[in-house]
Amino acid sequence: MTKNSNHNENEFISFEPNQNTKIRFEDADEEEEVAEGSGVAGEEAAQDESMCDAEASDVADDTTSADYYFDSYSHFGIHEEMLKDVVRTKTYQNVIYQNKFLIKDKIVLDVGAGTGILSLFCAKAGAAHVYAVECSQMADMAKEIVKANGFSDVITVLKGKIEEIELPTPKVDVIISEWMGYFLLFENMLDSVLYARNKWLVDGGVVLPDKASLHLTAIEDSEYKEDKIEFWNSVYGFDMSCIKKKAMMEPLVDTVDQNQIVTDSRLLKTMDISKMSSGDASFTAPFKLVAQRNDYIHALVAYFDVSFTMCHKLQGFSTGPKSRATHWKQTVLYLEDVLTICEGETITGTMSVSPNKKNPRDIDIKLCYSLNGQHSKISRTQHYKMR
Repeated sequence: MTKNSNHNENEFISFEPNQNTKIRFEDADEEEEVAEGSGVAGEEAAQDESMCDAEASDVADDTTSADYYFDSYSHFGIHEEMLKDVVRTKTYQNVIYQNKFLIKDKIVLDVGAGTGILSLFCAKAGAAHVYAVECSQMADMAKEIVKANGFSDVITVLKGKIEEIELPTPKVDVIISEWMGYFLLFENMLDSVLYARNKWLVDGGVVLPDKASLHLTAIEDSEYKEDKIEFWNSVYGFDMSCIKKKAMMEPLVDTVDQNQIVTDSRLLKTMDISKMSSGDASFTAPFKLVAQRNDYIHALVAYFDVSFTMCHKLQGFSTGPKSRATHWKQTVLYLEDVLTICEGETITGTMSVSPNKKNPRDIDIKLCYSLNGQHSKISRTQHYKMR
């Protein structure tokens, strides 16, 4: 299915928060590269509170697979992958370095600090003090990294859940976090950011980033669907189609070639992190996708955009298939039907998103869609589970 698109290093990343206004962001890679040899290994993206459950006091070589589920952000490979995600890391760096008026002489709270890369950026930008809160065992390494880079007097690393720790200060001026997960909301730590905002952020304080939006489009993907889904119809001559039904319910996280896109893209949900409540992450949104050519549709694709609207010049990034690839990739939801669609015809429907009741880490998705076209007339509801 997926092929990595070739993108110009100096391209602009664009997205549409609504259908009337297009906002363009500078490519995060346009500025200086992340310095090597700084002693900073990476930074944690989206940890959930269960990561505190591991009992070891430091990062050990004998961590088990069971520990990995609960404390996966103690593993260096995850941090390496995220730091090497240049779109992600350079955007945060550019936001901080190019908008020092947001950080200089301010008290900053870094929620889910990982190895502390965002805290280091803030300290270098002149923050009065940074409190880096990290739940996993990586907090121990973050303390060493902070010391090795000479910021021990500016950055305080606190190990624990944001919901359980006590800050040495009553309020903070800025909250920064890289909380986003796959599909924006899968295994994210948005609730922790909102908790910190409600408890510690001063009136008029800044949340970075402050906007996130989820988008939807449709793709042709016959080859990959045949390989991954239809495969179960006949496995060495045996009918295993019962697995096919389960496989259809699991969204696929992968990189989509922009040439596969058949329809336009539509905004599903915009979240204002500075104002929203926790319950706003559960929603039902209508959509209408218009075919841009005659083709077949095998799947819908979701992606998200993030923006920092408090900057002097609007900055952010997109994880869409037309933008430079990130480690979040895109989320592919395969359809039971192959839709034969003509240019100008529309797929209409709704998507409902909510945390799983048993495990809020996970996401339940309900997709209702209809096509009343020249060659396909269908209306169906499908359920997906991101686990």
